[in-house]
Formats: sequence, C-alpha cells, structure tokens
Amino acid sequence: MTLTDWITRELQGRLHPTHLTVMDESEQHHGHAGWREGGETHFRLYIVSEAFAGKSRVERHRLVNEILKDAFSRGLHALAIEARAPGEPDPRAGRA
Repeated sequence: MTLTDWITRELQGRLHPTHLTVMDESEQHHGHAGWREGGETHFRLYIVSEAFAGKSRVERHRLVNEILKDAFSRGLHALAIEARAPGEPDPRAGRA
C-alpha cells in the first residue's frame, strides 16, 4: 500500500470527510531535506470534516497529525494541511 493510500484510508476511517484531497508534492522538493527517490515524502491535504467544527486551526492540525503520526515512520517528511468544517469558505477559492 502506498503512503498516499494509507493516509487516505486513515483520514477517511477516522474523520469521515465530505471532501478529501491527498496530494504528493514530493517532486516539488527534489533535492531538499527529507526528499528521496520515489517520492511520498511531502504531502498537502485538503480536508473537510464535521470533526473540525468549533475547533481552531491549531486543534485541527493537531488532530490530523495525531491520526497520521505513524506516517512519519513510513517516510513522511512534511505535511501541509488545509482543514475546514462543512460550510466554511474554501481557502483555495479565487487562487490562480
């Protein structure tokens, strides 16, 4: 199972998101710290889940990081997280 698949499975199983995008951005970090051949070292998540309702940005990130803590032993080096509750504005809206 790839790390992408593992991350997706863990987040779906624990947070039941209404939207989840897991992007492997490892190639953008070629030659940087933590990069390795084959990728799956640098990820970006966009996730919408009721589990984030009423939580601060820090609390949301802590929740995701706790769920994915074992991913770091599987080769994850960096994780960018955009987490929101249903009905909150999408921070990506209007980006070029």
